Amino acid sequence: MARGRPRSFDADQALEKALDVFWRQGYEGAALSDLTEAMGITKTSMYAAYGNKEQLFRKVLDRYGEGPAGYLLEAVRQPTARAVAEHVLRGAVLATTLPDRPAGCLGVQGALAPGEPGQEAHKLLVAWRRQGERQVRERFEAALAEGDLPPDADPGALARYVFTVAYGVAVQAAGGVSREALRETAELALRAWPS
Repeated sequence: MARGRPRSFDADQALEKALDVFWRQGYEGAALSDLTEAMGITKTSMYAAYGNKEQLFRKVLDRYGEGPAGYLLEAVRQPTARAVAEHVLRGAVLATTLPDRPAGCLGVQGALAPGEPGQEAHKLLVAWRRQGERQVRERFEAALAEGDLPPDADPGALARYVFTVAYGVAVQAAGGVSREALRETAELALRAWPS
């Protein structure tokens, strides 16, 4: 049985470098040469380890969802619907203003104004964002059934509201708005929460 040469690079570290490139430059803006240079590997090694650019982006998006955007997974485990909303909005503020990361959100910036080559990545990001919103909506539906939300509350509208504000926070962060100003925005949005 023939065995391939062992990898001469740290695959996790290389994936982290690719995450940074996609986050800073978006899917279409990230050229293969940018990716391989940042990852410290050749194109051949990248294809062998991760597949094509789209497959690499999928792996990066998974890593992002478990790392910087991991607050979404934590949010749906909060004890009340309001705590879920607080966790999403406060998490968005923190994740989009990390000092050692690009400002904004990979899930938003990664596919803004895509051309033809970026359509698959755009669809992937839309599905990723909808999945997060769906998870929060389902959590709000459970809160409604438990009596944690007023009987006339609309879980779908509340989830859209929270995510509209959260993604707005990401866009504002990418535009240079400070963490403190974004925190104030999140707190203002929470004042509209149904009681």
